[in-house]
Amino acid sequence: MSRAWDDALAAFLAHASAEKGLAAGTLEAYARDLQSWRAWACEHELPDPAQAGTSALRSFLLDTADRLGPRSRARLVSTLRSFHRFLAAEGLAAGDPTLLILAPKIGRKLPVVLSGPQVGALLEAPPANEPAGLRDRAVLEILYGCGLRASELCGLDVTDLDRRDASLRVRGKGSKERLVPVGRPALDAVAAWLARGRPEMPGRKPSAALFVNARGGRLSRVAVWGLVKRWGTASGAPESLTPHVLRHTYATHLLEGGADLRVVQELLGHAAITTTEIYTHVDRAFVAEAYRSAHPRARRRRL
Repeated sequence: MSRAWDDALAAFLAHASAEKGLAAGTLEAYARDLQSWRAWACEHELPDPAQAGTSALRSFLLDTADRLGPRSRARLVSTLRSFHRFLAAEGLAAGDPTLLILAPKIGRKLPVVLSGPQVGALLEAPPANEPAGLRDRAVLEILYGCGLRASELCGLDVTDLDRRDASLRVRGKGSKERLVPVGRPALDAVAAWLARGRPEMPGRKPSAALFVNARGGRLSRVAVWGLVKRWGTASGAPESLTPHVLRHTYATHLLEGGADLRVVQELLGHAAITTTEIYTHVDRAFVAEAYRSAHPRARRRRL
């Protein structure tokens, strides 16, 4: 065990949590990456992160390259940069050994998006005559109807929903709050869950959470992923369906319907417009397909 590594990691993660306001999922990813770096360094007789140089970092990245995809490698390099930049700024290391480390370039992957009929089948899949089914219908309606991340949905309280204004207060990444409009189907699904589903859940206990499990505790991200997968399979949706696919679908359908990109950025809680711009590629594919199917000059001649 290395006290120097323990102290450095604890200081960095405390800084990332308190001063940068990073989300819990991001902090967990930081911790995993840095524990991997720590284990490698100690195995190679580097008991203090201040001793780590550029050559050691390159060797570590080469050793981990085979088991990581491009995106995971890029994230790892980003984590190492943040960590060693922090150590240098705090005077805990003489310099930043990551300055000469280049992050791998990764292609931008277009998100998977459900069609309208696929969304309809998914939302109708959970039974409306049992408590868990009412909850799952409401969860799916909110994920698709509001474009929430799974972690944002799990953090919702009953008081975050304003039925009169048809809006939802969402706490996103970096503890930033935003108001998201809620459509009538989602409002009705949540109302049915609160009136007929939640009071009948077994093992219920007082909770401020909007969505709870069978024991009365706040619904977890793992549970949300599980229910999306379950009803996706039941409705015939693609195997790649996840809560984030519903978020992608929400954004894409907004753009297809004529929403402004800046509005979609605000609704999704993206800090930068460049993050939202990926949906314009999907939208352009939709437009191109509409052109090919509708315009006489776009149709291929049959030979």
